[in-house]
Amino acid sequence: MSVGEGFEVEFIERDPRKARFLVRGLTPAFANGIRRAIVADVPTLSIDGVRFVENSSVMFDEMIALRLGLVPLTTDPDDFAEDDVVTLALDVEGPATAYSGDLRTSEPTVRPADENVPIIELKEGQRLELEADATLSTGKDHAKHQGGVAVGYRHLQRVEVVGELDEFEAADQEPNILRGVIETGDGELVATDEFDNDLTKRYPGKELRVEDVPGAFVFHVESDGSMPVEELVVRAVGSLEDRAAELEEKVTV
Repeated sequence: MSVGEGFEVEFIERDPRKARFLVRGLTPAFANGIRRAIVADVPTLSIDGVRFVENSSVMFDEMIALRLGLVPLTTDPDDFAEDDVVTLALDVEGPATAYSGDLRTSEPTVRPADENVPIIELKEGQRLELEADATLSTGKDHAKHQGGVAVGYRHLQRVEVVGELDEFEAADQEPNILRGVIETGDGELVATDEFDNDLTKRYPGKELRVEDVPGAFVFHVESDGSMPVEELVVRAVGSLEDRAAELEEKVTV
């Protein structure tokens, strides 16, 4: 994955919904900019309006509409413009539970990211029939459009063995908790949960030096399923590049 010239990226954990990766060559401000862009700048589809045909359940229309708005929808921003509307329909009759997977749409690329999100339990004789409009927007407009549901970063820390503890020091050694990812003295990247986040379990009886690696940050990103996490990150970085280009153009005019 590329985030720009001069940066080195290495994945530590990687799947469509969650990733942990190391980026070298960043400033703290740029690292925070990437985090904010992932949360606020990448457009996703979300239900914004609901028309009820029938609702004989025990729940008010407004409460059901709120739940529908929080259902993540798969999104390819290249397929839609800001004013485009995708219509979804739901028709469930009790006794049954209406799930997000019951939402239907004519757009083959748009569907609930998770099909088992419960909307409401319907009793015998109850029915929920509606149409909903999904629009494209970003997290800075509303939290329901945040494709990144858990986004954080921290400095990569290098751990080096600098000596041996004597018998008494080793016996009194207290837990040394460190969370995230470490870089060992020989350059290996190790997730701290592999040794329960306690350096004394990986390096028993050792005297250690722990220091931040300049310009190296480990990102942890989870997607709501609207798009793969790698695409989410690439689009976020692209938004930073676009804003930088816009600023440069205005400054040089």
